[in-house]
Amino acid sequence: MITLKNVKKIYQTKSGNVTAVNNVNLTIDKGEIFGIIGYSGAGKSSLIRLLNGLEKPTSGEINVAGSQIDSISGSKLRKARLEISMIFQHFNLLWSRTVRENIAFPLEIAGVNKTERLKRVDELIKLVGLEGRENAYPSQLSGGQKQRVGIARALANNPKVLLCDEATSALDPQTTDSILDLLVDINKRLGLTIVLITHEMHVIRKICHRVAVMENGQVVEEGNVLEVFKNPKQPITKRFVKQVTESEETNEVVAHLAELYPKGKVIQLTFVGESAEQPLITNLIRRFDLDVNILQGKISQTQGGSYGSLFIHLDGEEEELNKALEFIYHQQIEVEVIANA
Repeated sequence: MITLKNVKKIYQTKSGNVTAVNNVNLTIDKGEIFGIIGYSGAGKSSLIRLLNGLEKPTSGEINVAGSQIDSISGSKLRKARLEISMIFQHFNLLWSRTVRENIAFPLEIAGVNKTERLKRVDELIKLVGLEGRENAYPSQLSGGQKQRVGIARALANNPKVLLCDEATSALDPQTTDSILDLLVDINKRLGLTIVLITHEMHVIRKICHRVAVMENGQVVEEGNVLEVFKNPKQPITKRFVKQVTESEETNEVVAHLAELYPKGKVIQLTFVGESAEQPLITNLIRRFDLDVNILQGKISQTQGGSYGSLFIHLDGEEEELNKALEFIYHQQIEVEVIANA
């Protein structure tokens, strides 16, 4: 559906050339929700503008939905863009138009007749859950409702690809989750390929099938979301994963416990897939003569399965501690001894 081969984008500035995208190679499958994550300046916004032809690459090839975006222009590019829609961080709605009129706008530009236009708008209003708000203006809508209008408008011409440019970063956490749930529903119903860029690992964790991590214009890590959570390789990826697997207080809790308990071990357990559902703590208490203290824990759901992280303190005789660790190793649970308290 989408392929990028050796794509590079260099901007010329007064202070010299800036390489925003540096030799990127990606393949995104049809019907996939693909996330691109990176901090500000990583090159992700430049990359998504290359996908819809708003920018031309300095070198490399870009194919989206059967169109060679890097080499076409004029009417061919306009036709190709009918297959590629985009939703934005700040909605980009027409403030003088109602919900219905905003959604109808791309259909008007495409020359769709009024009867078909009205029918399509009604379908989209129902799809994004805006029944009863058809005649409201953007100023009368919440942030989540505005983004739903943006999504409906983007879907008006039945695109094959939906690009999301930080589409939830202006929303509160609860509204963010509702918009992400809507995107998953649209992906399943329409088989739409979705590419989203974000700096929030929560967004990647919740809806993406695969993820690419960008830093300094390059893709430094790529893979299935669950695998990346399980085994992040690059330092920047590890930082992103910690956003949703460890709270900011974890290190403080571990340090505090080391002071309270002069003996034992502080360990981190990592659960993936079915192992996240095992009654591990119950089994440890029943099988071994140990005191088990839970410090911090969290289980997250990805599109590929569960991922969990648990910090515990084990206290007991050295032989019993070693037996317990050996038992955990055999449960398909990753173990890291953080500290001998």
